[in-house]
Amino acid sequence: MKGIMIQGTASDVGKSFIATAFCAIFHKLGYKVAPFKSQNMSNNSYVTLDGREIGRAQGIQAEAAGTAASVYMNPILLKPKSDCTSEIVLLGKSYETLGGQAYREKFYLKGLEAIQLSLEKLSEQYDFLVMEGAGSPVEINLKDRELVNMKVAELADVPVILVADIDRGGVFASIIGTLELFSEEERSRVKGIIINKFRGDLSLFQPGVQWLEERTGIKVFQSIRGGPLCFRTYDRRRRFFVACQTICQPKQESNRHCGGKAPLYIQLYGR
Repeated sequence: MKGIMIQGTASDVGKSFIATAFCAIFHKLGYKVAPFKSQNMSNNSYVTLDGREIGRAQGIQAEAAGTAASVYMNPILLKPKSDCTSEIVLLGKSYETLGGQAYREKFYLKGLEAIQLSLEKLSEQYDFLVMEGAGSPVEINLKDRELVNMKVAELADVPVILVADIDRGGVFASIIGTLELFSEEERSRVKGIIINKFRGDLSLFQPGVQWLEERTGIKVFQSIRGGPLCFRTYDRRRRFFVACQTICQPKQESNRHCGGKAPLYIQLYGR
């Protein structure tokens, strides 16, 4: 399967935003691309053309990809009912309300089947998938039966780009800690790092980039400038250009579509 997966060192590091930008970039480059998030937790849903529910983020990502949203783009939607229970929306339809432990014990295999089916359906219809993880991929207490991060990357056999948020502080610890908690096989899937929400003089961060690359052996693709004011001043095209610069070959900044060349991750990560 051809695709990439965007994982993050934590929740709210910018995975959905970056995945949306990548969907738009691939679409503008002429690829038939689809978003995919196996399991989303949100009470904000998006209604597909056939009247079913998926996560709102995947609906917007489908719009950015220039395609109609489908239940296969988000086969499992969890709608919280309390601190301990969620309604499970399976392939767009309400399935059951379960607590966390019951979900892990009773629903895991059912969810896995829906994910595999969705990946098969999307791979038949699209050239490339932009996949998104959730939260952190190294929640040790949940990792043995997770349905949204490295398990899905393994099922799809795609490489991973790890996103970290420098705005909240602790970016070096969050990256190194995440990589250290991966198994050797999981870590080998991580092909690049994106530093999101950077503010200030980017040149001051270059020694940090160099240290990360030397310490991990993984390329830091780019640092994306962020912050509420910064994001509001970007128009839609500018947002997509910033993301495009993250992974395009160097010195192609003069053309927002990378001079007509495929982005670097297509060349490295297409399978």
